[in-house]
Amino acid sequence: MVLDVFCATSILILHALCIVSIYPGVHASLGVNWGTESSHPLPENTIIKMLKANKITKVKLFDSKSSTLRALANTGIEIMVAVPNEVLATLTSATAADLWVQNNVLRYIPIGANIRYVAVGNEPFLRAYNGSFTAATYPALRNVQESLNNNKMGDRVKATVPLNADILQTTGAPSATTFRPDIESDLKQIISYLAENESPFTINIYPFLSLYGDKNFPVNYAFFSGNGVTPVKDGGLTYTNVFDASYDSLVVALRKAGYNNMSIIVGEIGWPTDGDVNANPGYAAKFNQGLADHIASNKGTPLLPNSAINVYLFSMLDEDMKSIAPGNFERHWGIFTYDGKRKYSLSLSGSGGSDLVEATGLKYLQPQWCVLDTSAADMSKLGDSVTYACTNADCTELGYGCSCNKYLDGNGNASFAFNSYFQRQNQEKGSCYFNGLGKIVKKDPSVNSCKFMLQLAYPTASSGSPSSSHSSASSSWPNASVAFPAMVFLLLHKIYLTLL
Repeated sequence: MVLDVFCATSILILHALCIVSIYPGVHASLGVNWGTESSHPLPENTIIKMLKANKITKVKLFDSKSSTLRALANTGIEIMVAVPNEVLATLTSATAADLWVQNNVLRYIPIGANIRYVAVGNEPFLRAYNGSFTAATYPALRNVQESLNNNKMGDRVKATVPLNADILQTTGAPSATTFRPDIESDLKQIISYLAENESPFTINIYPFLSLYGDKNFPVNYAFFSGNGVTPVKDGGLTYTNVFDASYDSLVVALRKAGYNNMSIIVGEIGWPTDGDVNANPGYAAKFNQGLADHIASNKGTPLLPNSAINVYLFSMLDEDMKSIAPGNFERHWGIFTYDGKRKYSLSLSGSGGSDLVEATGLKYLQPQWCVLDTSAADMSKLGDSVTYACTNADCTELGYGCSCNKYLDGNGNASFAFNSYFQRQNQEKGSCYFNGLGKIVKKDPSVNSCKFMLQLAYPTASSGSPSSSHSSASSSWPNASVAFPAMVFLLLHKIYLTLL
């Protein structure tokens, strides 16, 4: 989901993962994306309690899982369900689309699920997909909305298409933006249909990826304070942050296409806390609080002043099963950790409001951790053991600039890898063997910000390879696999130096 927007003289590569709705006259609010690519997801009733406690009134899902929709029923929380890209071709049949709507939308509304949107696909025009979903997107959108209309739900539930910002093309400031020529006709067909049904246009924006993709990018321009920023002048308008410039770039493109008052949803936005030198709790707190304050101010953007902006943060929780092909940060977008603990102070209603409310009443496995047994006689299999652990668990905290990088030596890195696998496997007997190199300890080996996890005592969702089925940077690599080689090489080199 790469958002290519050009501001000033630099190309701002903005990766999209956010949902911001703008409806004139509607008070702004923050929602969240609720992803489920986790090996040990929190119980759904726990997440519902967290949503309520944090006064989050809107969620965007990446599927239409029955248990999730039933858990959300009678909460009043506004829901966006999703049609995966792989299902789009099926929904080019009106009959199949009607069946999907019946099974994934209409059956839940009578029991109190406040479904308001259907996301038809996920960035189907992404350049990396090479047109795989282009032909199916509009027919699927039309058939889903027509089914809703025919079932007398079209006024309540709107179909939309979450799009990557790489649909935009410009050679300068926001005012120069147009839609990508190769998909312009397809987009205009979709936009016309959305307008006809009073449905919103959905796009994703990621300022973090401006920093990640360009080491010369002006850091402060990614945030909202304006401090130390050289403003970008665009005619009579002034831009001091990436978000406003990105949003207005879309507004310009829509206006040039003949749609001056189209409602806009920006699908995902946020900042990761680990996995890269610029992915840390300090920056995440600065960005997300700045975003919350910006939304709460109702000041809009330079092109649309005084407009209410409704944002869905990406994301609610960290997800340890996401593909890391785009970067190790992919598993660390949550405003909460995997077990529902807040990572930093954040007032979703704006500065001065209540801090995040954590999950309570959780159950964990036994307080024990798997570490490297440095007294082992034969270390010849250490490299293979670490590679196996990282390939089948999560070692993203060990990379350069990440939370464990400066606190662990080679032995510590091996211990972290072993423990990650041990906890992923629910501390099962034999999962700390590692060719005789692992041992179980009762003392937490965590060091400062480098936390050795203790797993939740809930059934695993999956022990397979990470997938890239939903939003975030992973969708830029449609066939992404585990992709650990570079990180593992550096890790093994560090371990080798320790053993010398």
